[in-house]
Amino acid sequence: MITYQIRVTTGEYEGADTMDTIAITLVGEQGESPKSTLDQYGRDFTQGTVGKYEVHSEKNLGPLLLIRLHKERYSIFPESNWYCSCVEVTCPEGTVYRFPCYMWIQGYRTLELREGKAKTHSADSGNLLLLKHRQEELKAKQEFYRYKEFAPGWPRCLDVPTVDQLDLNNQYSPSRSANFSQRMGTAYVLVATDGERSMWICRPTWISFHFNLFLTDATDLPLHFQKGNLFLIDCEILEGVPATELNGHRQQISAPLCLLYLNPKGEMIPIAIQLTQSPGPESPIFVPSDSEWDWTLAKFWVRNGTFHIHEVLTHLLHTHLVVEVFTLATLRQLPMCHPVYKLLLPHTRYTLHINTLGRVRLFGPGGLIDQATATGYPGLSVLLAKGLSKLTYSSLCLPDDLQERGVATLPNYYYKDDGMKLWGAMESFIYGIISYYYPRDDDIKGDPELQAWIKEIFTEGLLGRKSSGFPSSLETVTQLIKLLTMMIYNCSVRHASVNNGQFDFGAWMPNYPSSMRKTPPTTKGTATLENILETLPDVSTTCSTLLILWLLSQEPGDRRPLGHYPDEHFTEDVPKTLIGAFQRRLAEISKEIEERNKSLPLPYTYLYPPEIENSTAI
Repeated sequence: MITYQIRVTTGEYEGADTMDTIAITLVGEQGESPKSTLDQYGRDFTQGTVGKYEVHSEKNLGPLLLIRLHKERYSIFPESNWYCSCVEVTCPEGTVYRFPCYMWIQGYRTLELREGKAKTHSADSGNLLLLKHRQEELKAKQEFYRYKEFAPGWPRCLDVPTVDQLDLNNQYSPSRSANFSQRMGTAYVLVATDGERSMWICRPTWISFHFNLFLTDATDLPLHFQKGNLFLIDCEILEGVPATELNGHRQQISAPLCLLYLNPKGEMIPIAIQLTQSPGPESPIFVPSDSEWDWTLAKFWVRNGTFHIHEVLTHLLHTHLVVEVFTLATLRQLPMCHPVYKLLLPHTRYTLHINTLGRVRLFGPGGLIDQATATGYPGLSVLLAKGLSKLTYSSLCLPDDLQERGVATLPNYYYKDDGMKLWGAMESFIYGIISYYYPRDDDIKGDPELQAWIKEIFTEGLLGRKSSGFPSSLETVTQLIKLLTMMIYNCSVRHASVNNGQFDFGAWMPNYPSSMRKTPPTTKGTATLENILETLPDVSTTCSTLLILWLLSQEPGDRRPLGHYPDEHFTEDVPKTLIGAFQRRLAEISKEIEERNKSLPLPYTYLYPPEIENSTAI
């Protein structure tokens, strides 16, 4: 009789324990064991514990391939969910096999778990049992996770109406859910009683059409243009976006342009603002020498334009919605044993929950956006579709984006400085992982799961638009490394940069107005304090906006900082060593940011690694 030692770890989440009967079957290259109930004296599978058991087999099963966990009724007790972290099996000769699980098991069912070593499709090509397991797993997940169109021209999303109908493995943990609900309630009660904004700044390739015709002192513009000291905020994408009514009044949306000058002190200051895209007598160029209220009102209009672009495109589209497609394609097209699945999974944590909640409570019809912004849901829907139609692969890749916008050498741009360090750390980490499992380009080309994965992202996320430059197939190791670096960066770093400072920048409403009640001025000399107050959002709209910004800037707990991987999906020494090196580099970057911030009057902390969550989770 052959004896196998079994260790079963139950997770530490609230409610992780179960009263159900748990049995196990071991499957090896030379056969499988009888189904064996895991039972000790006293209660088994309690929260945060490791249970030790023995399984007996009449013959040696050879190298273990997978296990089957059978969750069945126990006596008269009702069914209860169980969070299994992992199972370890020690063979008679001392070989230890680890089977990662890290998931809730719901209902009475049998769950098959692969041995923890990451395997590409080709690595299983000689084993029909493992190939069949991959196929059956993917078929089940593709039936479970389905896409739907939420709005025309948007990336497709998960076909689930509410978070209550999400699988437990995609829902907030009980503690995080409770904290988030409490904060939302607190926000409603409260209302009742520099860095991350600059992603739309670019160095202009043209300025005369918009500005030279109407700037009386334009002689220095060519010189500053040649020196690279001029930058442009262009809100052209807002043209044609419909405005909604708030509190019975039709709101206004404009598409301003703002010319910025980088002065010798390294400060970027506005020097000219035009409130429409069409120069002419009724679209004057506002400059700092105009009256105080004219210039102030013009700047408020620019801030209003950047509000819409930042929240709808830079934040919602480029992180939440694009990342949701990354998440769904990973779940649907890559089996749990795939190295890319293991790499990406920690960076998809809670994304489906927060996006599903957002569609109901925040940016969907009747959500908070309808109560707080000039676009409402109808305008937001139009703007987001326009944004997706213009979205490019390079704009999602930080080094390419900085170069294309002409800001790669911009001084005092801390998002750029910290972001490039983090991009480099991620790229190095991912290079190690991918080159270990895919030593040759042909390994990438010949992986059917990987090709189906990227094709689904291109089709469901970019809607098959070739002009986006987004890959629809993968040819080289280098191409995959860049793609995965972009994905993890956007899931974590980019989301932190655009989300975490929202309340800091928007708590003073004129700095970040979500709506404007009057049309932009068509002549100079008409702005007054009274006129400005009548243009800015009313109190009710302001309170609703502050509620949103405060809520989304709060950490609801249960956070996993960047590079923190408590769930051990990779079990081999090489990827575990690479994870350790990645964590050490993040610690170095943290110290560098701490030192830099000591000399800043206003520290830039949004990309401080301990404050960056691994995933888009809020």
